[in-house]
Amino acid sequence: MLGILFNDKECKELDYVLRKELDEMLLDLNDSRLDTDIKTAIARRYKIIFRMYARIATPKELSRYAVNMRAYR
Repeated sequence: MLGILFNDKECKELDYVLRKELDEMLLDLNDSRLDTDIKTAIARRYKIIFRMYARIATPKELSRYAVNMRAYR
């Protein structure tokens, strides 16, 4: 396990970057032009980024990004 200390400004920047990445992946997962293999890879990455975001987000903010990943397998 690794640990990192962030100041307030860095924490806000990390929050912003993770939210933007989650938004982009949600758009890609809903894109009908992408094939199943690509969506599966995006879904795996989404889970990782979501867990990172869950460490710094409030439950209310986190609920916006909670999706049923079974739909993307």
